[in-house]
Amino acid sequence: MPEQPIGTGFAERVGRVLTAVPPVPDATACWAALGKAGVLAQAYRDGRPERGVDPGRLGALLAALDERGLNGVTLAACVQLATVLPLLAEGVGSGPAVAEALGRTLDGTATTALAATDEAAGSDLTALATEVRAEGDELVVRGAKRWITNATHATWLLVLARRRPGPHFTNFSWVLVPADAPGVAVRPADTDLFAGSGVGHVRFDDVRVPADHLVGRPGRGLAGFARHIAVERLAGALWAVALCRRALDAAKRSLTARDGLWQLDAVRQRFATALVEVHQLRALADSLAGRIAVDHDGTAGALLKASVGLTVDRVLAECAHLHGAEGFAAGGPHLLRAEAGVFGVGGGVTEVVLGGVADQADRLLAELADWESAS
Repeated sequence: MPEQPIGTGFAERVGRVLTAVPPVPDATACWAALGKAGVLAQAYRDGRPERGVDPGRLGALLAALDERGLNGVTLAACVQLATVLPLLAEGVGSGPAVAEALGRTLDGTATTALAATDEAAGSDLTALATEVRAEGDELVVRGAKRWITNATHATWLLVLARRRPGPHFTNFSWVLVPADAPGVAVRPADTDLFAGSGVGHVRFDDVRVPADHLVGRPGRGLAGFARHIAVERLAGALWAVALCRRALDAAKRSLTARDGLWQLDAVRQRFATALVEVHQLRALADSLAGRIAVDHDGTAGALLKASVGLTVDRVLAECAHLHGAEGFAAGGPHLLRAEAGVFGVGGGVTEVVLGGVADQADRLLAELADWESAS
């Protein structure tokens, strides 16, 4: 749960800031406005990313972004808030370059893309081929990343790279690479989805950066990512609840506008089932928020991520169906459903995450037993 109450003041402040931003798919404009107003810092406990997110405020911020209906913009913010800023904050002792990237990303004058997904290995990070090697007082980065959010408008790229062969978790580090460094090539991804997110593919052709662009201690790349992937999954759940609420609200308005449809029992039951599922997801997020935000509990993050992947797919499919033929209109619920597919892929494919949940079956069953005995 949040360290302190959200209060109406924070949500209203976010709303006022975003009202002044034109409703177009431009992630940098929203990010700049939120940073200038100090809203981005307030998403963290005590305003410090290294202390972790405040789930209540993070949820309010993502809900306000989602209300604009620009999923690419919300996606671009979500990745930076949940993963990029905390990783930079933890590595700020590495040198002035990391400190500058943290400060400017937090105040909205710059964006930093999380470049983790490799061209060849996909989400199997232990198999990534992008490498970093030390040469004197420089680091040399070579490789390629795919489907990187914020890539086309980033000031910096926070790159997960291999420092030596093999899958061991100590073989990887984070490197901060300026997006305009010689040898960096960025091209937009070939997709009509997530407008404004800056999603793209990046190549690093022997890119040289000073040694102090290493973020954190050598070999701590995967360990840092593992800590923060749970928080990214929490952020995804908070956003998913807001997005599903928006979709259900639109579906109900559509049903009530068409004579007699809302009064049909079959329609009402299908709608109600989806509504129940969203409330269940919200309750699960509320119950696990503290364990994830404070303790970085990976099992709790996996449980929540699996629930998100299953719930969003069912709810958005139902909403699209309830709109009937109008659901296929340009920008309609079928487009929303397609973009919402990111919840079943980003941060771990649902089926893979479910495997992780199964691996922790004894622990999760024991938690249920403890809850029963405490009741």
